[in-house]
Amino acid sequence: MAQRNNNSVIIKNKKASFDYEFIETFVAGIVLTGTEIKSIRLGKAGLVDSYCILLNGELWVRNMYIAEYFYGTYNNHEVRKDRKLLLNRKELRKVEQLSKNAGFTVIPTKLFINEKGLAKLVIAVAKGKKVYDKRQALREKDDKRDMDRAFKK
Repeated sequence: MAQRNNNSVIIKNKKASFDYEFIETFVAGIVLTGTEIKSIRLGKAGLVDSYCILLNGELWVRNMYIAEYFYGTYNNHEVRKDRKLLLNRKELRKVEQLSKNAGFTVIPTKLFINEKGLAKLVIAVAKGKKVYDKRQALREKDDKRDMDRAFKK
């Protein structure tokens, strides 16, 4: 889902908050080529089914969708490729320690363009929810919606 606010783009991974319980979040820079950032600025990206991995002390995002840029020629990028994330050493060590625990994973939750025009990716170290946790989350969401409706009347 892409949302535009005054020249900024926010792409969220709604499925992630339903499937995972976030333990800690980090804001990471992302290494992109010219046509990739142009597609993101148009809101043509998706985070569904993407995840992060640690390789050789570096954090990479896999399976992140960025559509080909319409005006890109032979210089166009691959739609789904590994993209490097930029975190400082302290944050990388913390992500590595948290993700080593059983049942924990690193997932991207939000992609946005900051005020300087740089693409940033919010990643979360998360633990998968059980089926009953998901049912409870749906029940709470429905109850909140019902309360809001009753309050507005």
